[in-house]
Amino acid sequence: MIWEFIQDQILGMKWLKDLIGSLLSVAGLDINGKVGGSVQFFIYDVIKIAVLLCSLIFMINYIQSFFPPERTKKILGRFHGLGANMIAALLGTVTPFCSCSSIPLFIGFTSAGLPFGVTFSFLISSPMVDLGSLVLLMSIFGTKVAVVYVLLGLVIAVAGGTLIEKMRLDDQVEDFIRKVKPVDLPQDELTVKERLSYSWGQVTETLKKVFPYILAGVGIGSFIHNWIPEDIIIRFLGTGNPFGVVMATLAGAPMYSDIFVCISIAEALLAKGAKLGVVLAFMMGVTTLSLPSIIMLKKAIKNKLLGLFIAICIIGIIIVGYFFNAIQFMLV
Repeated sequence: MIWEFIQDQILGMKWLKDLIGSLLSVAGLDINGKVGGSVQFFIYDVIKIAVLLCSLIFMINYIQSFFPPERTKKILGRFHGLGANMIAALLGTVTPFCSCSSIPLFIGFTSAGLPFGVTFSFLISSPMVDLGSLVLLMSIFGTKVAVVYVLLGLVIAVAGGTLIEKMRLDDQVEDFIRKVKPVDLPQDELTVKERLSYSWGQVTETLKKVFPYILAGVGIGSFIHNWIPEDIIIRFLGTGNPFGVVMATLAGAPMYSDIFVCISIAEALLAKGAKLGVVLAFMMGVTTLSLPSIIMLKKAIKNKLLGLFIAICIIGIIIVGYFFNAIQFMLV
């Protein structure tokens, strides 16, 4: 009961939804109607996501302040083989949310001479499975879904990095990265006050950048939740379409977003009858394979390796999506 309270009232903030519903009802809006329901969904999700966003960014950046690139490189350098891929995937969980934020670190690790597969395990896991996604998924879909999602994301990262390492594609890295000579500067220990100041600065900077997109994402989710007929969602993304996972993955890939922006869309799709695996495949596609991140990565690696990276991510996401569809009855 304590955990349910944490999940529903603290992470899910259902008390906020009820409060907003009561206030809108007093104002004369029918929250069971399309207009009133849309307004309630929009206000509730914007506030909830903004609060979670600020809390998580602050917490994650405080943790990240202990792992600057040079320290992360030294940690990864101590491990070899499959263990190194696993550590790299785990370290990816404490990096920024957006896939574009991970690529400069990936380039730095590669130029520093870290094993190739290890850097790709980091690159895959960083946007796909972070602490933010774990907490947000828990608030929307429950603990079981969140934990399985993160575990499978780590499996994709480790398997993908290991496969790339085995194929020995080191020649697929652009020459300018190989010629970069990393400078090992001593990392000064930050004080608690400096870490707190850094973390709060990241909160305000990130919120300024992503808040307009949060409004757009919640607006789309509100429209789906209250205006699109349920039978249409079920027909294209529910049990009636065996290719729903593939469609969702390919639809999400070109977008430039993070989990905070697409969570409302995913929540609305699931409420309308979309299969769980379809919704999660869409989220993975958005966070892992955004078009801007692919363009950035193209500057660092050659076409063969880039194509392999995209193929590994797409195939892994599709497998995960169908797996979640198969076990949905056990999780939801």
